[in-house]
Amino acid sequence: MRITSWEERAMACSLAQMGHSDRQIAQLLGWKEGTVRKWRRRGQKGLQGLTTRMGRPATGAMGTFRPEVCATLRRWRTAHPGWGPRTLRYELAKAPPCAELPSRATIARWLKQQKLTRAYARHQELPTPTPASAQSPHQEWEMDARGQAKVPSVGVVTLIDLNDRFSKLKLMSYPCWLGQQRASRHATTEDYQGVFRLTASDWGLPDRLYVDRDSVYFDNNSKSPFPTRLHCWLLALGVELVVGRPDRPTDRGMCERNHQTWAAQVVEGQVFPTWEALYLALRQRRDVLNAELPCASTQDQPPLVAHPEARYPRRLYRPEWEAQLMDLSRLDAYLRRGRWFRKASNVGAVSLGDQTYVLGKKWIKKDVEITFDPSDRYLVFHAPQDNLQTRKPIKGLSKPELMGELGPLVSLHNFQLALPFTWEEWRALRLCETLVDTT
Repeated sequence: MRITSWEERAMACSLAQMGHSDRQIAQLLGWKEGTVRKWRRRGQKGLQGLTTRMGRPATGAMGTFRPEVCATLRRWRTAHPGWGPRTLRYELAKAPPCAELPSRATIARWLKQQKLTRAYARHQELPTPTPASAQSPHQEWEMDARGQAKVPSVGVVTLIDLNDRFSKLKLMSYPCWLGQQRASRHATTEDYQGVFRLTASDWGLPDRLYVDRDSVYFDNNSKSPFPTRLHCWLLALGVELVVGRPDRPTDRGMCERNHQTWAAQVVEGQVFPTWEALYLALRQRRDVLNAELPCASTQDQPPLVAHPEARYPRRLYRPEWEAQLMDLSRLDAYLRRGRWFRKASNVGAVSLGDQTYVLGKKWIKKDVEITFDPSDRYLVFHAPQDNLQTRKPIKGLSKPELMGELGPLVSLHNFQLALPFTWEEWRALRLCETLVDTT
């Protein structure tokens, strides 16, 4: 069977417009008269009608199903915007039976054709450190908060625990008080900062910190999360944050086990007259657990007996030196690797990292892609579909803003500020102490 080309069909239409009959055109081109008639009639609607369409005529994703099936799907989707193709097909199977059920993919195509799909938020995960295992103490810590518990005479507290993954040291268990006077009934960024500072003052700074997917560490409400203030603060201190996988508490297995240990060793069955008494009891028991009580994970030896080198920090830390220890170039290098996607509001503003950036009326309801330029610490806003671009200085990431307040830490009655030595002087002093210990 001969297949005519588009050029031949166009020539047949031109000959017809010049007054030639179908029979004359068929004789000139060597076609059947019926073929000439078909393409002449199609050509009367325009040259686009001369294109061959293979297969059956297009009827849409649900074109072969009864109209009432489509009407039912439309009604359900309107009433339940969260029902996806899988759910809609399940519900359709329970309804009065039809000759054939549409597949999940067919329903998905139909929803798209009918513009009944939800707006898609582009995904971009935070940069994550390459997994590695600790080879020495204080390379990797874990931090996690236990669920709320009511302690008699003290009130509602949550224990924030920190542990060393290599030596199995129990670094800290801090009773974060969640009293009625607080604005939040959960541990806040300031709580976690205070606990981390207190722990680092005793043990130095780690290289990595393993945490869960709590919103204080991880913007878990966004498809392209921006690092939280706590995360940025840790990065500036040279501490990488390793956010656990969804529904994998085993990523922080030591903390999960030690939640029970601290509760059984100190809290359960005991009465403490004040919060301070509970805090001191936890610190005193920490020394017993680390230096005296055998641990199964360290071959039935106390952690500090199995790993005496864990007494000495890898990197010195004191709150008084924090501004000197922070290096914003570490944070900038991390942000440089990120991309964030936001939709501008009805006034042309976007929110990133709890900060609002007003871009202008041209940006209203636009899909915005955001990157970071470390050369001048500016954010670059780009709307690709509309060829819009602008730059804004990043907000909230200066050293004072990241550090917050030190007041809650220094108010602890047993916490002492360092003598008026600088960080460099303290580092030299500790070096001398280490040399004396080894001689």
